Amino acid sequence: MSDTKTLIDNRPPSVANLFVDRVAATPDAEAYRYPVPAASGQGPDGWKSLSWAQAAGRVYAISAGLIALGVQPEERVALASSTRVEWVLADLGVMCAGAATTTIYPSTNAEESAFILTDSESRFLIAEDAVQLAKARERRSELTDLAHVVVIDPAGVEPAADDPEGWVLTLAELEAQGAAYLEKHPDAVTDRVSAITPDQLATLIYTSGTTGRPKGVRLPHDNWSYMAKATVTAVELSTDDVQYLWLPLAHVFGKVLTSGQIEVGHVTAIDGRVDKIIENLPVVRPTYMAAVPRIFEKVYNGVAAKARAGGGAKYKIFLWAAGVAREYARVSQDNFRRTGRASVPFALGARHKVADTLVFAKIREAFGGRLRACVSGSAALAPDIGFFFAGAGIHILEGYGLTETSAASFVNPGEAYRTGTVGKPLPGTEVRIADDGEILLRGPGLMEGYHRLPEKTAEVLESDGWFHTGDIGELSVDGYLRITDRKKDLIKTSGGKYIAPAEVEGRFKAVCPFVSNILVHGADRNFCTALIALDEPTLLGWAADNGLGGRSYAQVVAAPQTVELIDGYVQRLNEGLQRWQAIKKFRLLPRDLDIEHGELTPSLKLKRPVVEREYKQLIEDMYAGSREA
Repeated sequence: MSDTKTLIDNRPPSVANLFVDRVAATPDAEAYRYPVPAASGQGPDGWKSLSWAQAAGRVYAISAGLIALGVQPEERVALASSTRVEWVLADLGVMCAGAATTTIYPSTNAEESAFILTDSESRFLIAEDAVQLAKARERRSELTDLAHVVVIDPAGVEPAADDPEGWVLTLAELEAQGAAYLEKHPDAVTDRVSAITPDQLATLIYTSGTTGRPKGVRLPHDNWSYMAKATVTAVELSTDDVQYLWLPLAHVFGKVLTSGQIEVGHVTAIDGRVDKIIENLPVVRPTYMAAVPRIFEKVYNGVAAKARAGGGAKYKIFLWAAGVAREYARVSQDNFRRTGRASVPFALGARHKVADTLVFAKIREAFGGRLRACVSGSAALAPDIGFFFAGAGIHILEGYGLTETSAASFVNPGEAYRTGTVGKPLPGTEVRIADDGEILLRGPGLMEGYHRLPEKTAEVLESDGWFHTGDIGELSVDGYLRITDRKKDLIKTSGGKYIAPAEVEGRFKAVCPFVSNILVHGADRNFCTALIALDEPTLLGWAADNGLGGRSYAQVVAAPQTVELIDGYVQRLNEGLQRWQAIKKFRLLPRDLDIEHGELTPSLKLKRPVVEREYKQLIEDMYAGSREA
């Protein structure tokens, strides 16, 4: 512990310093891998690599190019792009110039993009492609601070008559300008890095939020330097690791993963295309990766659907193996907690060995065969899903944090992880539970405050440094945290009973292999109801085998057989709930919830007010005729 404390206490002022040190220490080691689509557009992608020295060549050129264009320390450079290697290089270039990155999701519409650019007072925008450039052009009259737009992929970018001269340039042109600037001013970038102070603004991330305008969270350089040191010690990373990074880098969870990698110096394979995950895993063969719970739910549902499609015998084997996996994980984790050894009784071990041969080995192979651990965050993972993967040899280390805490405040420790908890606090982070159950945090990962919103900052950040997370949780005697719900999401029925909807929703996701999203409703009502969206590929596969083939998703959802199918899973859910938690009625939605309709945040969290407003009539129909207390 003292070594860890020394490591964190002696952290450098910034990740930019860490990057310079990493390049000096291992210039020829592989740093990044990235996909190169086949020239014909057909067949599998190829992959290229950058060494740390090659990465530094591009980072310093980007940094110097920005300096040549006039960027000043702490000035904002917005970055609107999907996850790709250029995102990381550009972000590092911004940091090495002493400037601050404002992140924008590529899915953000023109109106909200303009709000973020204006509120952050961004002077530069690094845009992924013609689509992102078009958003800036559409709102250019409002973007009075925006001096230049740098386009990463210029394909399809055409000159516009009303663009100011030099307003748009490509990333290649920026790097060329930077290289020329460095020839005349060779110390320009290193001088900027040396001048960075820990309290200097590094990143401005706008919370996606579930209501209202997003708030800009100000994260100084010291936050990322702390995260780089603390997460590495908590997750026990090494130079031999290979990370597969696909999470949105505009989200704080994705961003923190780039800092720890620089500290350790291992390889990161970067590809943000979600539809390529299954194809990429056996190629990249990662030793660790991070994901959100929805990915694990989809994998579980996909495996279950494949087993069901293989016939009754295969599906029975899968269900038996899933039960063995959960029992094995629970028993081994309980024994590790008591004795320090993850042992199981002989009979259970024998059953697990058979299940491993029949089912689990294939799942591990689909993940590339070398996966040591997955880190899960952003939302709660249903414990039954976690226990299934743990028993199958895919160890999911749940963690917890917020944008306001630089992503990570808690993470489960290696061998001693406990499914259903988010682990222990990172070294240097303090935690206490308030009288009403709210989790309070204090430590080096906390934000400076909300950008230009001092009154909002004062609502959550006390003068002595304690931050109010808005989440409800419980701490075990030995320091493991369990999140029970969002404080504002707790439901109080008309009968006075409190219900944590996320807990009920998580249980249903573990019970029903067809569910994609579920919203439990019941505030001020005398019973609980649910809106349920089903996973389209899984549902249509079932439909084809049950006389509903050839119909659309909406038609299958409306069929009585489908309602009967899901009702069976709802009844199974209710068997394990208290009477006041039980789902008395439900409705199947005509389509899945998504980001495009504003029902999910870019990190796939449910926007409850949006969904409840959009499907208000369905909710009211479920309570029609009931006697409200």
